[in-house]
Amino acid sequence: MLKSMTGFGRCEIADKDRKVIVEMKSVNHRYCDITIKMPKKLSFFESAIRSLLKKYIQRGKVDIFITYEDYTENRSCLKYNRELAAEYMDALRQMSEDFSIENDVRTSALSRYPEVLTVEEQTVDEDELWHFIEPAITKACEGLVETRSREGEQLKNDLIAKLDGMLAYVAYIEERSPQIIADYRARLEDKVRDLLGDTNIDEGRIAMETTIYADKLCVDEEIVRLKSHIEATRTTLVNGGSVGRKLDFIAQEMNREANTILSKANDLLISNTAIDLKTDIEKVREQIQNIE
Repeated sequence: MLKSMTGFGRCEIADKDRKVIVEMKSVNHRYCDITIKMPKKLSFFESAIRSLLKKYIQRGKVDIFITYEDYTENRSCLKYNRELAAEYMDALRQMSEDFSIENDVRTSALSRYPEVLTVEEQTVDEDELWHFIEPAITKACEGLVETRSREGEQLKNDLIAKLDGMLAYVAYIEERSPQIIADYRARLEDKVRDLLGDTNIDEGRIAMETTIYADKLCVDEEIVRLKSHIEATRTTLVNGGSVGRKLDFIAQEMNREANTILSKANDLLISNTAIDLKTDIEKVREQIQNIE
């Protein structure tokens, strides 16, 4: 299946103790670029999250936002460092004796001294927490892929329609090219008759000049290659998969052939058609930039 690089996915999972919300959005990018924004307490899952996401996408810039709320009240506890408090008190008594001043320290003041009272979070069970948030990440990834696939299908249909139009332009150029040679030969014969009057025309010389002219304007090889590139693009689109880079390369080759045809064109109708062909190729290239 063909996939766009633009998409969005979201999942929310909650129980009586906690809730996790995962949102992700993606846009086109040359490589796979993942940015994760999440609470610090989930940072040790970053590598696992990246590995999980790469199972679903190959290219694109993906921004992931994870919100986690813990409703329980017993996740942290207050720690009293008695030994450190005793050292503070000993130092204060010594200061009082050394400088003959009153030791007026109170419990409330001592509790604010560094490290006397600390708040510590209880140890988190990483495996259990991962089993809670992993399904939300997976569902969000599946949603992202679904939207990318849906847009990819629309891109495929639009691109195939443009390819049909490009084939029509190529067919017209192929049909028109021989007529240019015939018209040139007729004009050449008319000019020679005007110059020589009733003198016999050298048919061999006319044929040679016509052949030289035809060689300069011949686009048979370019037409064959263009048809091949257009059909290769169609087949690649239908087969799907991660084909964005391949399609971009084929589009570059199509543009090169169209440029050659335009440079050889010595006919207004072919020139205009080649310009229309190049315009459609550029449109195709722009759309291909958003294919995974």
